[in-house]
Amino acid sequence: MDLKYEVKTDKPFMTAVEDLKKTLSNNSFGVLWELDFKDKLAEKGLDFQGHFKVLEVCNPKQAKEVLEIQVEVGYFLPCKVVVYEKENSVYMGMLRPTSLIGMLKEEKLLSIAEQVEEVIKKALDEAI
Repeated sequence: MDLKYEVKTDKPFMTAVEDLKKTLSNNSFGVLWELDFKDKLAEKGLDFQGHFKVLEVCNPKQAKEVLEIQVEVGYFLPCKVVVYEKENSVYMGMLRPTSLIGMLKEEKLLSIAEQVEEVIKKALDEAI
């Protein structure tokens, strides 16, 4: 299994970010925080070509559920979704929750990770 799920879009970077936020929200995931690496690196005096934005996203009900099963799952939370430019194209993707949580070898957790992965994958596909 591939560690990541990624899609390519023809949309401009900022449009892709905004559309992804909408589709995540429409699929019950909120954006808790976002980091714009281009801006952050510029603050440190470093020039970074292109754009790279990280969105930390969460479904509170599912986060509570997995934390109650095994609190160490918090190391994997919240889920990260990225939007970036590479070779004049815009990509959106995530690390697959099933890959991360699968390392814990807990069937209840894996079942929830599969649900989370399908929903975020759907949001990414809808944002194309």
